[in-house]
Amino acid sequence: MPALIELRDASCLEALILGQQEMIADLQAVASLQLPQGRIAAGYIRNFVWDILHGYSERTPLLDVDVIYYDPDCLDEEAEKEIDARLGELVPKWNWSAKNQARMHLRNGHRPYESAEDAMRYWPETATAVAAFWTKDGMVQISAPLGLEDLLHLRLRENPICDSTGTFEQRVQSKRWLELWPRLKLVSKEV
Repeated sequence: MPALIELRDASCLEALILGQQEMIADLQAVASLQLPQGRIAAGYIRNFVWDILHGYSERTPLLDVDVIYYDPDCLDEEAEKEIDARLGELVPKWNWSAKNQARMHLRNGHRPYESAEDAMRYWPETATAVAAFWTKDGMVQISAPLGLEDLLHLRLRENPICDSTGTFEQRVQSKRWLELWPRLKLVSKEV
């Protein structure tokens, strides 16, 4: 991991990821499955950024690697398990967790999502709603429908469009983010 550096925008983050062979291999594995709008999201990218901004020399361990995609023609949960297995064969290091965002609105009680990126707009924290994918041109591209400001400035903020059901607070506590990354700033939800 690089030393403490400044990340200003998506192009800085993309360049940083391009310098990480393991991340490139993971992104290429997902791309090889040709999932519609397939990308690695959430903690995989968020934690990487927080580790960099804290100057950590090693990545904080991940429980799983979230892969999102959008396929309205196949809403079968079993297809997600097959994707997890295929990714596990390609990169056995990770516990893969693929989720088709075309069906996740049912679990979340929202209107149907229009794309993987649209689904990310409803995630509990702004800093988590970030993903990366490997392009056909062999580059990394960042997707961040809620922007990168909070992620890059170490702000832990509840997504303003999320219901205030305690999900955000529960996640902050159970995931121990403030302990793992003590420079994070917990931002109160605007009323």
